[in-house]
Amino acid sequence: MDNRAEVREFLMSRRAKVTPEEAGLPAGSHRRVPGLRRGEVAMLAGVSVEYYARLERGAVAGASASVLDAVARALRLDDAEHAHLLDLARAADGVPTSGRARGRATRPGVPRPSLQWALDAITDAVAFVRDPRQNLLATNSLGRAFYSPVIGDGGRVPNLARFQFLDPAAPDFYPDWDVMAEMCVAVMRAEAGRNPHDRALQDLVGELSTRNEVFRTLWAAHDVRIHGAGTKRFRHPVVGDLTLAYEELGVTAEPGQVLLVYTAEPGSPSAERLRLLASWGADARGAVGRAG
Repeated sequence: MDNRAEVREFLMSRRAKVTPEEAGLPAGSHRRVPGLRRGEVAMLAGVSVEYYARLERGAVAGASASVLDAVARALRLDDAEHAHLLDLARAADGVPTSGRARGRATRPGVPRPSLQWALDAITDAVAFVRDPRQNLLATNSLGRAFYSPVIGDGGRVPNLARFQFLDPAAPDFYPDWDVMAEMCVAVMRAEAGRNPHDRALQDLVGELSTRNEVFRTLWAAHDVRIHGAGTKRFRHPVVGDLTLAYEELGVTAEPGQVLLVYTAEPGSPSAERLRLLASWGADARGAVGRAG
């Protein structure tokens, strides 16, 4: 795959982020570029300036793992950025990410019954499955209540990125909207490096780039992120403020899909509000059933 532009922009953006002081080099004066010069990266990586310049022009096809590791150390890449560089190199070599299917993307389908059963067995936490394109594929009962602003009245498959950048309700749902926006784009950017042949993801990026300036700016920054674990804040329209810890688990039977579980600290106000939300969700479902 010809992904030279992606490689070039990623390496240049990372080089611009590293100061000479951080790299243990004298800053000097009259520097014309932010961050390190190409020659400084080459020296730190133990390669010639000509070779590194070729890499930064996007010619990473055939580069050895040891060279890429050395460049990653020179640029002080974190684990997510290092993995992204290796993914870009694999794509340039025509090597697909293990377990990922190529070809035309399929429409999100109904989850396997056993996967839905597993989600439904989680009763005191928000649990949901999303795919690499940020589609919300399946939720447990509490997850449906929690993500009611995202799910809405049905229609197209709920998409977390579209909600984040296109729905006017998103800034209310996400008190830390700017942080969540950066995380969303960084996760999508990492996924695009792992699976550059995903046409549906490319289409989503194109749609959001066209319709939202913040997304377009964040995408151009080439920041990447591994979701993993952490804490997020939400403001639900029914129960108010929630502070939830999250854990991400890979769904090995469906490569690229992940199961996320949001929990509240036991005994905290957020835990009580999750219980209220579960009760509200049960009442809402009961009302729909009675109306049907």
